[in-house]
Amino acid sequence: MLKSESAATDLDLISYLKAIADARMRRGVRIPVWYLLLVAVLGILSRCQSLRDLERFAIRHHCVLTESLGLELRRPPSDSAFRYFFRQVDVAALCTAIRDWTIAQIPGGASDLDQLVCDGKTLRGSIEPTAGGGSAFIAQVTLYSAALGLANCYAEA
Repeated sequence: MLKSESAATDLDLISYLKAIADARMRRGVRIPVWYLLLVAVLGILSRCQSLRDLERFAIRHHCVLTESLGLELRRPPSDSAFRYFFRQVDVAALCTAIRDWTIAQIPGGASDLDQLVCDGKTLRGSIEPTAGGGSAFIAQVTLYSAALGLANCYAEA
């Protein structure tokens, strides 16, 4: 069984994101680390593909999010706020928090689950900028099941 390394115990994602330490310098920090991560997760799930997309998403949903979460933020995070934050975030802690939150959603934990391994690759030279500021590329994703001894490969442009 996977051991939980996160300090969070609730089932909601926000409590797991709050357990991630803020690596930013205290001077000038206006937006909590967990809020930036939450907006990023929601934005990515809503098909945001660039920092500008995340900024637009944050602007569009600022009032509803801050009201629902009981926050008093004067303005939403900008694309540069996301850029500087992502350069400093502890990626290992973020991965651990998301993994622990995902396992917490499974009744009984992950002790009886089959292990799946996922790997993704991008074809070199296939990246093309899109009109919206993102990128289009050819990618291959492979999923391997240890119990079945099978690997399934999927590629898309």
